[in-house]
Amino acid sequence: MSPDQILLEWKKGVFHPVYWLEGEEPYYIDLLIEFAEKNILSESEASFNLSIFYGRDARLDDVVNACKRYPMLAERQVVILKEAQQMKDVEKLESYIEHPLGSTIFIVGHKEKKIDGRSKLAKQLKQKTVLLSTKKLYDNELPEWTSQMVNSKGLDIQTKALHMLVDHIGNDLQRLENEIDKITVNLQNRKQITEDDIEQFVGVSKEFNIFELQASVGKRDMSSSLRIIQFFEANPKAAPIQLVLPTLYAYFSKLYIAASSNARDENTIAGLLGLKGFFAKQYIQALQVYSYADIEKALLLLHHYNLKSVGISKINETTDAELMKELVAKIILKD
Repeated sequence: MSPDQILLEWKKGVFHPVYWLEGEEPYYIDLLIEFAEKNILSESEASFNLSIFYGRDARLDDVVNACKRYPMLAERQVVILKEAQQMKDVEKLESYIEHPLGSTIFIVGHKEKKIDGRSKLAKQLKQKTVLLSTKKLYDNELPEWTSQMVNSKGLDIQTKALHMLVDHIGNDLQRLENEIDKITVNLQNRKQITEDDIEQFVGVSKEFNIFELQASVGKRDMSSSLRIIQFFEANPKAAPIQLVLPTLYAYFSKLYIAASSNARDENTIAGLLGLKGFFAKQYIQALQVYSYADIEKALLLLHHYNLKSVGISKINETTDAELMKELVAKIILKD
């Protein structure tokens, strides 16, 4: 069951005895647990019928005993176990999950990883619970997710502003939402988030960011690329090399796919790479200045400099900015 389906059922007053929320992406786990904590029971009901445990401190017997209690002056009670991955004997919950109490809604948040699929508990979870298994979004899914988040708040966002935000924050859904909320408060009566908003309220320069570096490298514009890297050198938090290299690698990987396809029209490239038209044009332009061999060379260089960035084959005195300048020069300048 998806997070949206679970929320929809809860809002309709439809509940199951046990919900097991697990996986690498904490955003949806936190979202559901926060809703359950604040909304399933009324304020008066919650004072007697809401029990919250934390995995690091919780004892199995205490959690199970809470689940087996009957509600007081209410139709149901809610028991929430947060950070269950930190509970030493969490797998022993199988005894309760096998025969849960119908008047208890037991919600378990198990972050960072999933229960071992070979275990008895894992098999029980599939049969006896509402199981939500989350995973991190791929980088190419983040713009669409962020755009939908913006739309859900009744707003729109410029394409470039969207990618400035996503490239700066990365794969942290909660932080993305927090930044969108911060911008929303400052929009006053406007309904569109612009590049200026990202610059002012998130702190991302609209001229010197990863998005602009990618565009400059794509045009083989050496002077512009170096200016951006010099800005990064003066502002280390703006774009650390650990963020820049994967972004450029993803860019050249898509360029490699486009070059392999022989497609050169905007719609085909956009569909092939899962892009909007604005960005498809950038790839088409890049294919005019980068040959197939150039793209292969760039990917090999990016892999090599990624190793250097973590200390493999790197001269100790070489800074991250010097590595970036050296890498970009080798990508842009023709042999």
